[in-house]
Formats: sequence, C-alpha cells, structure tokens
Amino acid sequence: MITSFRRRRPPTTGGRTPCGRYGRALVAVASALSALCLTLVQSPPAVAASVLSPMDATRMKLTAGDFQSRWDAISAIEASGRVTSYTGQTALTPLLDGKGRTGTRGLCHATNLNPDYKPDGFCWDTADDTSAEWTPQGLTASHDAQPGGTWLGKYVYIASWHYTGDTFARISVVDNSPGLPTTYDHVLLVDPYGAGSAANFRAVGDPNSGRTPVPGGHADGISWYGSKLFLATGHQIQVYDLRHLWRMSDNTAASVGIQGDGRSTARYHNWALPMIGVYHNGNKGDPCTDTAPCLTSLSLDRTGADGLITSEINATGGRPVVRWPLNATDALLQTDGARNHLGTVTATVAYRVPIWKVQGAATDGTHYYFSGECPAYAGSTDSDVPYCVHWAVPNQAPHVLTYAPPLTQNLSWSPSAGRLWGLNERADHTAPGKRVVFSLDPPD
Repeated sequence: MITSFRRRRPPTTGGRTPCGRYGRALVAVASALSALCLTLVQSPPAVAASVLSPMDATRMKLTAGDFQSRWDAISAIEASGRVTSYTGQTALTPLLDGKGRTGTRGLCHATNLNPDYKPDGFCWDTADDTSAEWTPQGLTASHDAQPGGTWLGKYVYIASWHYTGDTFARISVVDNSPGLPTTYDHVLLVDPYGAGSAANFRAVGDPNSGRTPVPGGHADGISWYGSKLFLATGHQIQVYDLRHLWRMSDNTAASVGIQGDGRSTARYHNWALPMIGVYHNGNKGDPCTDTAPCLTSLSLDRTGADGLITSEINATGGRPVVRWPLNATDALLQTDGARNHLGTVTATVAYRVPIWKVQGAATDGTHYYFSGECPAYAGSTDSDVPYCVHWAVPNQAPHVLTYAPPLTQNLSWSPSAGRLWGLNERADHTAPGKRVVFSLDPPD
C-alpha cells in the first residue's frame, strides 16, 4: 500500500520507459532491446479501432425510485431492537477493529502488470480466493469516500460480490492500513420493506421482491461517497447508507430477515446493510440502448464537480462511458426534483468506447482508464489470458497501458495517492486461487 502523494518519475525515452507499453514500437531502432523487453514484461501493442468519441449525454437519464418507504422501514426495524445498529458511531466503526477474516498483504498471485508502474495490493483468504459461489466485481475505497484518502485514519477498501444466480449480493469491508494485517468482514446487502411492527428486510436479489424495479443482485460496480455507497447493476444504481450497518442476532441460519421468533438473520452473515433507494433507467432484461445504457461498472470522479462514472460491457465494444452528477450536500445523485431522492438525473458527459468487453472505467480528470480485452486476445474464450488496462483521452484512440490479471473487473482512481486500483474475478476453485486486488502508478 503506497500512502504518500504521487511522486513523478523523470521521463525517459520521450516520457516512456524502454520496457513500457510501447516496447514493440521501438523495434525499428532497437530490435534486440525490444525483444528482451517483451520477454521480461508482457507489454501488448497500443492499438485501438477508433477514438473515444462524444455522445449526447442529455438524452441519458435516471429516475429516482422509492427512498421514503425504505427509510421508514429502516427506522422501524432499528426501533424494534431486532437488529443492533450503530447510528451513534461513525460509519463502519464496528468493522474496523482488526478482527474478522485475514487476507494477504501484497500481490499473492501473478498479475501480468508492468513492474515499471510499481504494482501493489492485497489478496483474499483462501476461501474467498477460490469460492465458486461468490464472485467479486466492484471496488471502491476511502480514497473515494473523502478527499484525504482515509476513513477513521485507516485505508479502507470495499468490494462488491454477487452470488450464484444473482440471488444474493454482499460487500467486503477491508482494512488494509500499513503495518497491520489485512482484515475484512462480509456484509449482506438487504432491502427493507413494510412499516411499523410489520417492517422487515429481504435479500437484495430475492426474486420474490415486490419492488418495481426488482433490485438486481448481480452487484457490479460500487462507489463510496461520504456516508453513501452506490452499487450499479443492470439498469440500476442502488444506494446504501453506511451509517445503518446492522449486526444480526443469529449468523447460523440460511434465512434472511426478522424471523417469527424475533431473530434477525442474513444468510450466515454477522452483518447486513439496508438499501435506502435506487435510481434506474429500466427493468431487468430491458435492452441496453444509447438513451438507457446498462450500468455494469461504477467509479467516482472528484475532478471538477463530483460525479459517478458508469460503463457498459459489450462483446465488441462501442458502448457508453457516462458521467452522472452528484450533490455533495446530501451525497446523492443530483436530480431535477425538490430533493435528490425525487425526480430525474441527467447525465453530463458521455463517450462511446471502442474497447471490447469493458468491465471497468475510471478517470484521473485527464485520462480515462478502462479494463477490457487485450487486442492480442480479443474474442478469446480462455479465461486465463491477460486482460488489459487501456487509457485514452476524449477524441483520441485508446492505448494499452499494461496487461492485467485475467478477468479484471472494476477500476478506482485514488487522487490522494495518484494510483489506479482494480480487482479481478477469476477464481481457481482449488488453492492457491487467482484473485487479487491491485494498484499501479501510471505515468503522466
């Protein structure tokens, strides 16, 4: 974990190292050196089919869903005493006590990342590294939550996971502070409903939900903004409030909710986090269009006015990366309503991305970074080939920055450290596994 502010390297070879992403471009002047570089560091050619081209963002809108009934249900459940809540403490305080599961500091598996960019990170424990039921997708951190980069003085990371069949979703809250073991806890995501003594909660992803739209359980992208947590899935951005963390009275049952005997359960989890609302542009199964794009990754952009960045996966690319405006006062998306839990959100910026199978997108204010297929492996069905981190500026073609772990998912930019974070979903269901959470220091 690198905690200092970014220190720039002096430029070499026109601002690029000889073994960087343009190694092959040097063949004409130094073929021997280029061959050696490509042997030591996997650096694919910087190629792209077309440019990062502007789209009409004003046609892309999200509608605020039901916040008020969820707030009412949360209040009733907490007042009942059936769950233990921590509203009198700073959000996440109970999860940052150094207990829980223990991961591995550093990169425990091969990542394919260019060593020139000083890669670092951490890994899950063996059970999560090799799980065939739970799959990680999104990543955010305290560098998103507040500009200083820490939360309660700690370097905290949050990953989103989906369950087989998308019937459950969870997050993992990780303390990866320097000099301490990497520890984390899983928290099941739940949807509160009902009123008064009948208030209860169900799993996010429960197919029997009576909500419209039905809350999706795939748990794709995730972003942390103040006390709020945003989760993108399909045509939805779900909203959670980290101040309403709940401890269950029973972690031994597969059920979810307040049971007839008064126990609170969250499918073997000690912890649950209730949804407070949703913004949406369609229902599950609706087509992904240029006016209602699907939302399959999420990151935070604090350059200029704060915003959320979404992207959409497509086998051969050509789908949007979109910026949605945030309101710093209430930490919700900015709508045209009297309050930001009502009305419509209108996107402010959008670009068409020519990269195949974009799984994540983030920006440092100048460059956009994308995780997606490498040109050398485009269309491959081999889940063990490297993914690539691409970068681009608007109206120019993307270039490959570095190879990355297979099936790399969401990305997150840390402005406080000047580093790009990401994670991959690839699992080997026997030890030692293949999943990592990684960071790198890209060049200017």
